[in-house]
Amino acid sequence: MPNESPRGFGIDVGGSGVKGGVVNLETGELIGDRIKILTPHPATPDAIAETAAKIVEESGWEGKIGVTLPSVVKDGKVYTAANIDHSWIGVQADELFSKAFGGRQVAVLNDADAAGLAEDAHGAGKDMTGVVLLLTFGTGIGSALINHGLLMPNTELGHMEVHGKEAEHRAASSVKDRKGLSYEKWAEHVTKVLNAYEALFWPDLFIAGGGISRKSEKWIPHLDIRTPIVPAKLLNTAGIVGAAMAAEGATATPESALS
Repeated sequence: MPNESPRGFGIDVGGSGVKGGVVNLETGELIGDRIKILTPHPATPDAIAETAAKIVEESGWEGKIGVTLPSVVKDGKVYTAANIDHSWIGVQADELFSKAFGGRQVAVLNDADAAGLAEDAHGAGKDMTGVVLLLTFGTGIGSALINHGLLMPNTELGHMEVHGKEAEHRAASSVKDRKGLSYEKWAEHVTKVLNAYEALFWPDLFIAGGGISRKSEKWIPHLDIRTPIVPAKLLNTAGIVGAAMAAEGATATPESALS
C-alpha cells in the first residue's frame, strides 16, 4: 500500500507471559491485537523459543523480529537470567530465536532497555532531549539510560549499592508490598535511590515504569529530588514497541553509532 507507515514486530518475554504484536514504527502504536501466551515453566530457552514462534505464526508476520529478555544481553548472548530459567545464561539467543522463526533476522535486547527506547521515542520522553533514565519498579528495579536517543545498554542500576543496600532491595515496589509500607514511606526509600542516580548521571528526566507507575499520583509527589519525573505512558506495550524498533534498526547504541 502506498504511504503505509513502516512496521515492525516485537516480542516481550516476561516471567508470567510472552507477548507480541505488530508495531507502527512512526507512532509506537500496536497495529491489531497484542498476542499473549503464558510463559512456560520451566522457562527454558527451547520452551520460550517455541512459545515465541507460536506468536509469530499466529500474527502472520514475515519480517525481522525483535525479542526482549529479562537479562543482560550483549551481541545476542545472554549473561543473566531473572524470572526465566538459569539455563539461559550463555545462550546465543539471537541464533536460537532465528532458528525458531525459520531463519529470520532477530535482534535480542534487555527488556528494560526496550521499554526505555520506546518511552523515549513515543511515550513519556518523546519531546525530551538530553539524558533520560527509565526505571521500572517491580520485583526489582530495571533501568534504561538514554542520551539524545542513544541507548547505553545493560545498565542494571537496580543492583547499585545505595546506603549499604542494593537499590532494588531498598526501593523496588516488591519491598513496599513485603513490608507493608505506605506510599509516602516507600517514597522516602525511592528518594534515596534517585538521589544516588542524580549524583552519578545528572539526568534531565526520570521516567517511572512498572505496575506501580499507574498509581504515580500517590507517591511521586512525595519524592524529594531535583530531576523532573513522570510516569511511563506505554505500560504493557513498551517492551513490544522497543523490541520492534531494535529489529528494524530504529534505535541507536554506542556500537551502532561507531559502525
